[in-house]
Amino acid sequence: MTSPGLTPVLAEPAGTDSGPGGAPARRGPLPVAVLRGLAGLAGLVAVLEVLPHTGLVSADYLPPASETVRTLGTLLAEPAFWTALGDTLTGWGLGLAVAVVAGVVAGVVIGSVPVLRAVTASTIEFLRPIPSVALIPVAVLLYGTDLRSKLLLVVYASFWQVIVQVLAGMQDVDPVAEDTARSYLLGTWGRVRHVLWPTALPYVMTGVRLAATVALILTITAELVIGAPGLGHEIAVAQVSGAVPEVYALVLVTGLLGVAVNLAARAVERRALHWHQSVRTEVTA
Repeated sequence: MTSPGLTPVLAEPAGTDSGPGGAPARRGPLPVAVLRGLAGLAGLVAVLEVLPHTGLVSADYLPPASETVRTLGTLLAEPAFWTALGDTLTGWGLGLAVAVVAGVVAGVVIGSVPVLRAVTASTIEFLRPIPSVALIPVAVLLYGTDLRSKLLLVVYASFWQVIVQVLAGMQDVDPVAEDTARSYLLGTWGRVRHVLWPTALPYVMTGVRLAATVALILTITAELVIGAPGLGHEIAVAQVSGAVPEVYALVLVTGLLGVAVNLAARAVERRALHWHQSVRTEVTA
């Protein structure tokens, strides 16, 4: 049950499908899925390699995939690349951590008090749709190109992904479970720990997974637009200097980083929800 205006996205953790009656169903053999994914990736690489040679696209604007890979190998040998990668991961990690902690705490507090939820509902619905990039001028005025300007954008964008999911989870608690907790004279902390939190946790993990991706997007955006140190700044410098293969190599790195973040978030989600119906699998003899 969710309140009007909130549109939570509670997705099943990766690697599971629901069978008849909601029971988890095993997917096909993993190697087949992996091979299909690799085949699609190989096809994309082949297209990017051949397309510049056909004359349909100038190699000055879209270098062959082989040249991009060679440029990436050169970048990996440069200390400046690893420094930029570290700056990006630092901004992403700190911003995500602050957003998750603030979102979970605020969501649990607001969701536990009906009056507080009613009072803050309109404020949340007003602030949540504001694009984080609209705050770039404010971030620059306050902090310049400092790390704090990057964190301002990342935290603001990621916070709403978490708190909306937490509030939805807090509202999804079974009333019978709440009545049972009261009959056993559980206090506020006891109800939060044993009733509210287990129900909200799947929503929380979905919010964290979404926030991890949004945080990375805003980190790269802040570096690209504001000029804060990181991969985004390196992309902007390469673009201005006309180093097209380097631009594509850095974009490739950001794409791979996004895949790694998503896989890591899904792994954490599966581990945290190992007890949940959507994650449990039948043990075969």
